[in-house]
Amino acid sequence: MIKKHYEFSLWLRLTHWVRVLAIIILTFTGFYIAVPFIASSLTQGEPNNYLNALMRSWHIIFGFVLICVTLGKFYLFIFDKQSKGERASFWDFINPIVWFKQIKYYMLIGKHAHLKGVYNPLQFMAYTGVYGALIVISITGLILHIHVYHQGLGGLLYDILSPLEVIIGGLAMVREIHHICMWVFIIFLPIHIYLAIFNSVYGKSGAMDSIVSGYKWEEEKK
Repeated sequence: MIKKHYEFSLWLRLTHWVRVLAIIILTFTGFYIAVPFIASSLTQGEPNNYLNALMRSWHIIFGFVLICVTLGKFYLFIFDKQSKGERASFWDFINPIVWFKQIKYYMLIGKHAHLKGVYNPLQFMAYTGVYGALIVISITGLILHIHVYHQGLGGLLYDILSPLEVIIGGLAMVREIHHICMWVFIIFLPIHIYLAIFNSVYGKSGAMDSIVSGYKWEEEKK
């Protein structure tokens, strides 16, 4: 018997889609800041229209949005009652039998492993890597921020983050690591979309729909 199961809470879904929007805008504006690829309009009063300043402002705004929703996601993962399924995914991750069944499933030679949590081992490993990259890109972004904005939050964080900048190897290395982390998301995104569609269509469980509606269809144990 197939039964509807509440998979993801409203706040978890909301932080997911805000994070998606922030990453897309940050990637676009980040590429522009590194290599300005759009010519400014010459029909306005200003010869350059301050396009670079506009891109930087959007990059900063959505950078802080990303930091906020990432912190919110960590809070939900640790404390949210509805997120207990995410926490339970750790036990599937360390279970070699679940790994074996999941790999067979992706090779189309076996059924999907029965999971204690909401993520299979490959998903849990990928998401752990992505959140690790989110932490690194947020910290390196803040280090870059304090070298442009010396008052307010930038001034407050300067003494805290400056020693970390030295440990990393200087501002050029910070910028390089920030750029590399961006490519983690660029590579992850199409793979994530493909596997979400694969699980939703091949598994016939509404796995992809659940991040929109919150509900997934599961076969009840007999």
